[in-house]
Amino acid sequence: MPSFNLSRLPFLDRVEGAVLKAVEAEVEWFCLPAGATLFSEGETADAFYLVRSGALAAFRTAADGRAELIGHIRQGEPIGEMALVEDRPHSASVYALRDSELVRLPKSAFETLTRKHPSLMRELARMMMFRLRGGSLRQRSDPKIFALIATSPTIDLDYRSRELTRALAAMGARAEVLGEEAANLSAQRFDVIEARHDVVLLAARLADSDWAQRAMARADRIIILARADARPSTPLLPESPSPAARLKLIDVVMVHHGGDRAAARPADWVEAADAARCFHWRQGRSEDVRMLARMLYGRSVGLVLSGGGSRAYAHVGAVRAFQDAKIHFDFFGGASMGAIIAAGAALGWENAELEDRMRAAFVTSSPLSDWTLPVVSMIKGRKVDKRLAEHFGELDITDMARPFFCVSSDLTAGVVRVHRTGLLRQALRASLAIPGLLPPVVDGDSVLVDGAVFNNFPVKEMKSFHRGPNIGSDVTRTNTICAADFVNPPGFFGWALRHGLSEPPPIASLLLRAATAGSLDRLAATRDAADLLVLPDLDMDLREWRRFDDAVEAGYSAATALIKALAPEDLARFQAGVA
Repeated sequence: MPSFNLSRLPFLDRVEGAVLKAVEAEVEWFCLPAGATLFSEGETADAFYLVRSGALAAFRTAADGRAELIGHIRQGEPIGEMALVEDRPHSASVYALRDSELVRLPKSAFETLTRKHPSLMRELARMMMFRLRGGSLRQRSDPKIFALIATSPTIDLDYRSRELTRALAAMGARAEVLGEEAANLSAQRFDVIEARHDVVLLAARLADSDWAQRAMARADRIIILARADARPSTPLLPESPSPAARLKLIDVVMVHHGGDRAAARPADWVEAADAARCFHWRQGRSEDVRMLARMLYGRSVGLVLSGGGSRAYAHVGAVRAFQDAKIHFDFFGGASMGAIIAAGAALGWENAELEDRMRAAFVTSSPLSDWTLPVVSMIKGRKVDKRLAEHFGELDITDMARPFFCVSSDLTAGVVRVHRTGLLRQALRASLAIPGLLPPVVDGDSVLVDGAVFNNFPVKEMKSFHRGPNIGSDVTRTNTICAADFVNPPGFFGWALRHGLSEPPPIASLLLRAATAGSLDRLAATRDAADLLVLPDLDMDLREWRRFDDAVEAGYSAATALIKALAPEDLARFQAGVA
């Protein structure tokens, strides 16, 4: 059996020598090949593990059935300790991303040692508290090794690699680019390079199949560089044992040279690569390079906007305040009306354009005025469909300048539907479909309604979308509905005579509020997942569509006050990578 020096592992470097000797006498050493499973979600915890070398990743099953990456586990870090201490099944599955060496301490020995040696349990408790607070003992839970794969020989891989490393260096990141000369590096040498850098790029061309395969097999994540004027082969990647490919840790970066005619849509490349995200690198757009560098370094900033009827106008003011403070967003997401505003920002609309489009779509004339005798809804929805088509056309979500998602509620399956690909206006229409007010969207056998029904503030979905800090704006606290509207209300025709048909009656507020009520009990815990949260002070009903300026000003004031209260180091965290 190999000899061990566990004191070199950071988790155990403060434990007394006598305790380490006792642990070393009980542990078992073994190798786990790349792609192999250490344990699966739901399995009984029967051992405690430490990583001697290599890298692993933990995944859990999300509400929509997809595998959701929780984080990476690297040299010196423990695995499976929480399930063992709590005597419960594992809450996630753990896979080896690279050939890895691990130390295994069986459950019986673990219990005996932690009982006899309090210092071991103390260090274990310390580490678990770090993880419960969202960190890791060594702050290394983000991907660090990226395979940068060029799909065409005409993509200047050296130039692209240099641009990324320059942008990373400007943020203070230690970056290294390795080419084919690294193909035969030992696992130990690779661990040393990884430990000395924040980001390592393994640059390869897809045509150089041997090195490309090796690069993907060693990567935490795969970045595919694709020409916007080329078509992908299907499937794009060859059969590979690469864990990153098998676990769909793949991104596509569309390279635009300027003036090129698109031969395929980004969605085609995403489908061919089975990618999770799509980015765009446009000629002469230095901000695109900085955004990609922030993503690689785990410094990208996400924006999450809640639903809330007309109160969601406040998000427009909040976005303006953050932009005034030089906080630029890289990932966008939202529910219901918040999704509309987030989509506009993700498309790169400047503040003035965003405000003008919101006024045109919802203030100048209401799209919620094509009333009908209710069978499935009070409104036909045709005007809403028309407005969405006017402002978003035939754009696919992958066509957008920045990654975006919105959520709807799948009433058939009883789960949150996360829209990351597909026709943008159709995804937004599903996210807006307030039950009883607007007709639902039927997708195959699924009936989709307003995202706010199951999740009105999808910040946890955003946390699985990227690894950096997230800013949220939520408008669904209190004062969202006026009680006086429901005291001796007139009939429909009495209301119409008094207010006309362009203004929604009180039942619209009732339905809007009822749509979000189911998720209110979960909202407090959800909000805690945001790193910075704007809560505008709004005294207006959900259906006061003409009070645009009041809501925008409330959002701007709340966000400005929040920014001014930030410590300089916290503000710098959100401004990372902004020139």
